[in-house]
Amino acid sequence: MIFIRYENWRTYLKSYPITCLILAVNIVMYVLFALKGRTYGAIIGYGAITNALPYADEWWRYFTAMFLHADFGHLFSNSFGILIFTPPMERLLGSWRYILLYVGSGIVGNLLTMGFYQHATELHISVGASGAIYGIYGAFLYVALLQRNLMDETSRKTLYSLLMIGVVFSFIVPQINWIAHLGGFIGGFFIYGLIIRLLKRR
Repeated sequence: MIFIRYENWRTYLKSYPITCLILAVNIVMYVLFALKGRTYGAIIGYGAITNALPYADEWWRYFTAMFLHADFGHLFSNSFGILIFTPPMERLLGSWRYILLYVGSGIVGNLLTMGFYQHATELHISVGASGAIYGIYGAFLYVALLQRNLMDETSRKTLYSLLMIGVVFSFIVPQINWIAHLGGFIGGFFIYGLIIRLLKRR
C-alpha cells in the first residue's frame, strides 16, 4: 500500500527531499503572510493570482500562487495531502521530474482559473497548492490505468476513493477552486505521460 507512510522523520527527509522542500516553502510563505495581517493586499503582494489589473497580466503569479494559502485550515489540508500522498510519486519519478510534474500541474490549474475568471465583474483571488496536488493525483491515475504493474490493487482502490471524495468536496465546499483542481488533475495526467516518454530516467 503506497499511500501509507512507514518512514520515521529522518528517513522521510532523506527519501523525499523535494516534498519536504515544498512543505517548508508553503509553511514559510504562510508565516510571512500571517505576519502581514492576512489581508488581501498582503496575499496579492506575495503572488496570488487575481483578475484585478494590473496584477492579472503578471505571469509569475501562476507559479507563486501555488505556494500561498489563505488560512491555517487551507494550509493544513494541503500540507496533509502533500505529506501523505505525494511521496510515492517523488520516488517513482526522481526529484527533477517530480518538480516538473508538480509545478507544471499547478501552473496549468492556475492558467485555467484565470482563463475562467479573467472577465468576471467581481474580484477573484486564488491561492493554494491544490492544483499541483491534484496534478499528482492525475499522474497516479495514469499509473493506475496504464502502468498497472507499478501500483498494487489496494493502492488503486484507495486512489479511486480519494478521487471520488475530492470531486465531491471540490463542488460542495464553498470557496474551493474546483477549476484549479480539475485543471491540475488533467494537467498532471498528461504531463506525467510526457515526462515518462521524453525524460527517461537512468
